[in-house]
Amino acid sequence: MVEKDAVRQGYDEVAVVHDEERDEDGPGSAILDTFLDSLDDPTRILDAGCGSGRPVLRRLTDVSDAVGLDISAGQLRLARENAPAAGLLQGDMTTLPFPDDSFDAVVAFWSLIHVPEADHQAVLDEFARVLRPGGRALVCEAAEAWNGENPDWLDEGVEMQWNMAGAQATRDQLETAGFDVEEVWGAPTALDWDRRTHSDDEAADVEDEPEDDAEDDSPWTFFAARLGSQ
Repeated sequence: MVEKDAVRQGYDEVAVVHDEERDEDGPGSAILDTFLDSLDDPTRILDAGCGSGRPVLRRLTDVSDAVGLDISAGQLRLARENAPAAGLLQGDMTTLPFPDDSFDAVVAFWSLIHVPEADHQAVLDEFARVLRPGGRALVCEAAEAWNGENPDWLDEGVEMQWNMAGAQATRDQLETAGFDVEEVWGAPTALDWDRRTHSDDEAADVEDEPEDDAEDDSPWTFFAARLGSQ
């Protein structure tokens, strides 16, 4: 099970290295642009788990009054530089520090996967609470369930932990929170999944698999959902 303090400390320690790994034109960027183009003049968007502020939060500031929230103070320090126009808060996605009906949209890129699996529903319920009626959410989750940790993440001697519920469980949780799923995309990983997330031994096992048995080319699933009538 994910320990939130381990995730926070891990991101604090690798903030600069992790930021350098981010791809401004990665697979999630096109999905984000498609999602933003579908919004009707958004006034306020929350980036839940904003990390260093790029590429997502910085892009949000182009179209709205954007707010970034992250558990890691180290990441937020970089976000102040990368997305200076955004409002920033340190906090926990399971208890968002915002009133009801505060946002037109919420996006969560590679952040739900660091929340204890037992709390995933609470996070999506919080997204529904802070969204205005008819508000939209864009949520990223692993296609398949996987829980684990890497004691040497990004080759920095830093521990990182993940709880990935999988696409079907996340769809079910979105619907339980009151969302209607409107679009679904598959996407390759933003970082080198085998080398960066798994331990060296696990990565070697994946790389040695025959091509026919390899994992799907789209290990990530993005859901665009609209908050239904409550």
